[in-house]
Amino acid sequence: MKKLTLLSIVYLLLTHQAQSQGCVAIRSTGGFCTRDQAMGHDSTKWMLSVSNRYFKSFRHFVGTEEQKQRIEQGTQVINHSYTLDLALFRNLKNGWSIGLDVPVISNARSSLYEHGGNGAKNARHSTHSFGVGDIRIAVYRWLIDQTTMPKGNIQVGLGLKLPTGDYRYQDFFIKNDSTKVLGPVDQSIQLGDGGTGFTTEINAFYNFNENFGVYGNFYYLFNPREQNGVSTTRGGIPSSDAIKYGTSVMSVPDQMMIRAGTSTTFNKFTFSIGVRDECQPSKDVIGGSMGFRRPGYIISIEPGVNYQFKKATVYAYVPFAVKRNRTQSVADKLKTADTGVYSQGDAAFADYLVNIGASFKF
Repeated sequence: MKKLTLLSIVYLLLTHQAQSQGCVAIRSTGGFCTRDQAMGHDSTKWMLSVSNRYFKSFRHFVGTEEQKQRIEQGTQVINHSYTLDLALFRNLKNGWSIGLDVPVISNARSSLYEHGGNGAKNARHSTHSFGVGDIRIAVYRWLIDQTTMPKGNIQVGLGLKLPTGDYRYQDFFIKNDSTKVLGPVDQSIQLGDGGTGFTTEINAFYNFNENFGVYGNFYYLFNPREQNGVSTTRGGIPSSDAIKYGTSVMSVPDQMMIRAGTSTTFNKFTFSIGVRDECQPSKDVIGGSMGFRRPGYIISIEPGVNYQFKKATVYAYVPFAVKRNRTQSVADKLKTADTGVYSQGDAAFADYLVNIGASFKF
């Protein structure tokens, strides 16, 4: 079999608030976990992965119900998110390797409500963010000697996510024709989350024959820091509800991604189809969960194609959403218990995202 390509989740937000698809943000792009890597671990010293990720989020959901009136009324929030992810790997002895992941992010967010708009078309304005996101360093280990079991392998990884992305990024919010206010941009387009976290990964593949195989990836970012102290008021004054239920400052949430699927290889092409689940949980595994966050998950069908050169692989993956769910946050639950009225915020999601990139061995 020429190659079975797995997207290992090398990073999340990038900047890890990561950017799942929209306001429910998991900032992960990816490198590679492949049979070709496992077989050539001792002969290939370095690998560089260059990934490009883009999506446009604009469909608002409360739970699994789409708020279609937002688009009809023109009040939807629109996020354009682009990430260039640079990941460099160094193969060591006995199946060990180390990787450095550096994301470069460019975001734009347009809305009415953030700028004092009243529904008029000229009241929609945009905020932007650009810069390096949260850098991650990780170590990996192939668990199986590829010479004794060439059909499959399992790779585990442990990483440290550093708060290198600007999580206080500011831009101007237009309040009226003569007034604009400088304040932190929305959580979904911040370059970082402000927390030092650690990541765990499991990447696996198994080839039944030269033309057919299966793969799976698991990624989880643990973010122990509860809040990063950045205001959510966009240069304004927090409401009494925001103070009471802890949403006046941004949370530092955990992130998770799971992928699984099958692949088939013809000559130098590998075609794959799988399921992708990106999630921002409402509660963290370690540390508190107060602060503003938009928890939820998106399940996608993920087709992909790879082409293998002698020293390089190019790939494209375009997962498209089949289920989107903006779940209750801790603040939503506190407000529900306090008032007796069910409370649940919304979040914007994309229909699909585009991952295009290449890896180079040298």
